[in-house]
Amino acid sequence: MGLVSGAAFAEFGHEVIIMDIDREKIEKLERGIVPIHEPGLERLLNKNTDRISYTTNMEEAVREAWVHFICVWTPPDLDGSADLSAVRAVARELGKQFAKLKVKTPIVVTKSTVPVGTGKMIQRMVRQSFKDECKIVSNPEFLRESQAVADMMRPDRIVIGSNDEEAAQTVADIYQGVKAPVVMTDLATAEMIKYAANAFLATKISFINEVANICELTGADVDKVAEGIGTDPRIGKAFLKAGMGYGGSCFPKDVRALHQFSNAEGYAFKLLKSVIEVNEQQRQMIVDKVNKHLKILNGKNILVLGLAFKAHTDDVRESGSIDIIGRLQSQGANISAYDPLALLNAKKVLNDLVIMVRDAHEGALGADAIIIATEWPEFKELEWAKIKTIMRKPLIIDGRNLLDPVAMRERGFVYEGVGR
Repeated sequence: MGLVSGAAFAEFGHEVIIMDIDREKIEKLERGIVPIHEPGLERLLNKNTDRISYTTNMEEAVREAWVHFICVWTPPDLDGSADLSAVRAVARELGKQFAKLKVKTPIVVTKSTVPVGTGKMIQRMVRQSFKDECKIVSNPEFLRESQAVADMMRPDRIVIGSNDEEAAQTVADIYQGVKAPVVMTDLATAEMIKYAANAFLATKISFINEVANICELTGADVDKVAEGIGTDPRIGKAFLKAGMGYGGSCFPKDVRALHQFSNAEGYAFKLLKSVIEVNEQQRQMIVDKVNKHLKILNGKNILVLGLAFKAHTDDVRESGSIDIIGRLQSQGANISAYDPLALLNAKKVLNDLVIMVRDAHEGALGADAIIIATEWPEFKELEWAKIKTIMRKPLIIDGRNLLDPVAMRERGFVYEGVGR
């Protein structure tokens, strides 16, 4: 989020300083090495090198900048709430530097996804050291991984919330020339919009997965059901893909955080509780499908295709694949895994018993089952006829409904998708 936002702001014509406490990342960026995989980001950064500088020094960033965007991650805490420790640390340090450098009316903007009330908390943190006026704005991001650059350059909407109209307009002016509706709100409403958006999209995913489970019982096809209801403009086609459920760095933590925040405020958000339960259920159902065919998993060889939480990214945070691998290993299964981009990141979170293979064909040798856990398009083009000949049992559990069920069965596979 920070890199993409900074690159976009530079493209909009502004002078940008990108600050991070991770010296290794900053040194890489200074050498022109982008430490994350995001299509189009490297080109945008290289195009605007004259407008972007990098630092690990907060004092330098505060001395040179007027508007300060907080773009740190807010991971889930043990109780599901958003961990705001990084936000608090940045706010405290900004306050110290504002006081030291005697900054006049700085603007602090949260792009991180934060609960309602965080803006006020940031104000308190800054004022511990800085007694003069500091204006707080919420400008939540709506960036999809693997499409973040496009989303930043051509957003559906720009949300800006503040209890200070002048500060809100200053942040709006940063996006001058971007063709998108600007939603101007108070601070609390802007903070709520991001959570509400992600919770609603996660709800659509859990809803279609519940429909898929009924389809399996009745012989209906969830893909056609999704097509049939998605053409209704009141519903829309997006996020109606049945499968293993949602994952990644946003949906799981934001849904849990909103649920926990609601409880803390004295309101039981029953719908979100069900959304979370359904998502957990979908992952177990994949394991159950394997169990149904193999009976006993102890000693069985299973190839998992896909480790990233979705295609076209190397992010394995809250990946359904990682979760399923753990569940299979707990029953004694031997796991091999392949992903076009995420092998290095997956190695950091998986145990040494998982064998990382160079390609799907290597992993399929002697396999009792293959699970498709990420919707990488290249998995459609694998030499499935050859793969069948080297598997011990030709079982495919398609957790993303990526393959054609009829074609796979005609090739001699035992094929199971989700709701098909």
